[in-house]
Amino acid sequence: MALERIKQLSSHLYGAPKGIAALKQKRPDDVVITMAIRSPLTKAKKGGLKDMTTDELMLEMFKQTISHSQFEPALVGDICVGTVLTPDPVYHARGAALAAGFPETVPIQAINRFCSSGLMAATTIANQIRSGQIEIGLAVGVESMSQNPDKGGPQQAEDVGANIAAKDCTKPMGWTSENVAEDYNISREDMDEFSAKSYQRAEHAEKSGYFAKEIVPFPAYQNDPTSGTRKKVVIQKDDGIRYGTTQENLLKIRSAFPQWGKSRTTGGNASQITDGAAAVMMMTREKAEELGLNILGRHVSTAVAGVPPRVMGIGPIFAIPLVLKHCGLSQEDVDLFEINEAFASQCLYCIRELGINPEKVNVNGGAIAFGHPLGCTGVRQIVTGLNELHRRKGEVLLTSMCIGTGMGAAGIFLRE
Repeated sequence: MALERIKQLSSHLYGAPKGIAALKQKRPDDVVITMAIRSPLTKAKKGGLKDMTTDELMLEMFKQTISHSQFEPALVGDICVGTVLTPDPVYHARGAALAAGFPETVPIQAINRFCSSGLMAATTIANQIRSGQIEIGLAVGVESMSQNPDKGGPQQAEDVGANIAAKDCTKPMGWTSENVAEDYNISREDMDEFSAKSYQRAEHAEKSGYFAKEIVPFPAYQNDPTSGTRKKVVIQKDDGIRYGTTQENLLKIRSAFPQWGKSRTTGGNASQITDGAAAVMMMTREKAEELGLNILGRHVSTAVAGVPPRVMGIGPIFAIPLVLKHCGLSQEDVDLFEINEAFASQCLYCIRELGINPEKVNVNGGAIAFGHPLGCTGVRQIVTGLNELHRRKGEVLLTSMCIGTGMGAAGIFLRE
């Protein structure tokens, strides 16, 4: 019944220019992207960013933003930071922005809708620009899973936990992956085949230099256990990509959650625990042209949908059709999909259920191959998607992800 209700809600449309021809018409008030960059994504507790505190990670991302934005930081009307696990995020974000060189006049906010937080940050800034509140805004996604490991859901009040769906909100994400695999008959073999392709695509993209235009060399502090001091190094590439990965290799990995379902989820077919940051600068087309900036793309629309918490991974099945309807587009109009690979079970099921051409999805690999820093992912997908859209000279990018507690989000972007 819950899924049927969601489908009914998804059928309601919002008024907006619809269809690819209408969307391609350029207007002064278009919300455009003039900068899209990210850090390398590195393994939590093991990788190049593991010793960076959260505010240091934010500080470096803000410095990179100022360096690459090509205009005075005082012109930024607002900053929105998507982050999930960071305690007291506005303290860290505000301090890091000021230390990086943003003047005191530039305000900041933080947003948390779990795995979609980066996309929500970009959407918040886009909506502020679209409504005329600001002309220029910065969306950032940041997560240090080394410094802030995921400790799971909190204790619930008795009256809240008495509701079955509410109780499911706090259950481990691995449990939801096993529920999707069991409920929708996603086999271990298919999950590992999907995951192997993610690794293979990421390896090919990295070796071919496809990420060179999106990754900025990222200075990072690393602890030296022998001397007790910190040294500064420059991290230049993702470190989670396992070269030579095959389905046969992955099938040898033992189940991560033998206590649940058919135990099909493993460390090889689920997203890696990762540190990283990404940023997109957004403004009106009129302002970008006034400043003489190169326009990379345009935000068109974002949609969010709710699903049962026990199968939270199916969120994109409802968010993707909803955002396409908002824009008057079909799946065939989309050149590239960036769908977060939280778990192979859920991502593979979403692709199958929607009938999406798998050759259009995560063409350079996904979170299984190089990680899912929770708050960063939504912005990272925009950065990666726009970069690849330019390389292929495509027009339409759709980004999407499932969201803990039972939601899904999706966004549409156009290449200039």
